[in-house]
Amino acid sequence: MKSFQVTDFNAPLQEVDHPTPQPSGTQVLIKVKAAGVCHSDLHIWEGGYDLGHGRKPLSLKDRGVSLPRTMGHETVGEILAFGPDAKNETGGLKVGDVALVYPWLGCGKCETCLAGDENMCLKPNALGVYCDGGYADHMTVPHPRYLLNLKGLDPITAAPYACSGVTTYSALKKVENVFHTPIVIFGAGGLGLMALSLLKAMGGKGAIVVDIDARKREAAEAAGALATVDGSAPDALEQLTKKAGEPIRAVIDLVGNAKTTQLGFDCLTKGGKLVIVGLFGGGAPWALPLIPIKAITIQGSYVGNLRETQELLDLVRTKHIAPIPVTPMPLAKANEALVDLQKGRLVGRAVLTP
Repeated sequence: MKSFQVTDFNAPLQEVDHPTPQPSGTQVLIKVKAAGVCHSDLHIWEGGYDLGHGRKPLSLKDRGVSLPRTMGHETVGEILAFGPDAKNETGGLKVGDVALVYPWLGCGKCETCLAGDENMCLKPNALGVYCDGGYADHMTVPHPRYLLNLKGLDPITAAPYACSGVTTYSALKKVENVFHTPIVIFGAGGLGLMALSLLKAMGGKGAIVVDIDARKREAAEAAGALATVDGSAPDALEQLTKKAGEPIRAVIDLVGNAKTTQLGFDCLTKGGKLVIVGLFGGGAPWALPLIPIKAITIQGSYVGNLRETQELLDLVRTKHIAPIPVTPMPLAKANEALVDLQKGRLVGRAVLTP
């Protein structure tokens, strides 16, 4: 099998050839058909997160991410073989089925995992982060339960549902009590465009999208945004207030830097909620007294669980949700895809196709 691995942080991915693994225990061997290139992959590639305020960066190495590592947590593959202990636990899956890989695994044994929230496990084991993922032509998945049958959905456009899809779906569920009013979404990349499609399908009134990139604002408008705002404009706050036309009760920040979280906080009415998803980095910018004075809820949202991922796929099918724009690229161009994402050249998602 061929894979492209991070062998050193901030260094180009290396092409590696290994014998194709054979599934053991409950493992399932898949032939990768599509692997999305996510902004989180940039953090893995770069080796950490900026915590702001002069703090030492959060090192992924210190968090247990070891190298070499094959990234790729937005993966779709064709089932080739089941391990000997998986044959009675296939959940109806069979060889030849094409499935989305749920990557956000935990230890599988703790109270959190057993409750179905493996993405919140204190001993994370995510595929493409702590274990090898989909930047390869083959991949093993620990158990059939983590494979969700696509049932005819296109592999290339469906791959992002494993991260950008379930991440935005989970974040939107945290504010669905105010879907009757316009919400604000920061970021019109792959996650932002996904959020717009899902918000409509979930019955929301719509969203005002904030992005500093004119091309991405245009993409958001084409995807159905109620309005867009240039986050770098001096009057961005006034524009948000005017375009909303009523108090803003919810903000989903898919960028997550000091400027976006400040603007998101400032535009909220009393009792509003700021849900932070993005990991661009920096330090918290808010004046602390204003948090209780405005009675603001600030909540983090980290990907989503397996149940939410299945709910998402069901929603996509029943509501016929159009996929976000994707740019298919050969697996051999994995490095190019990462650089394009890093430089802000992509609209939507790059998807590697072995």
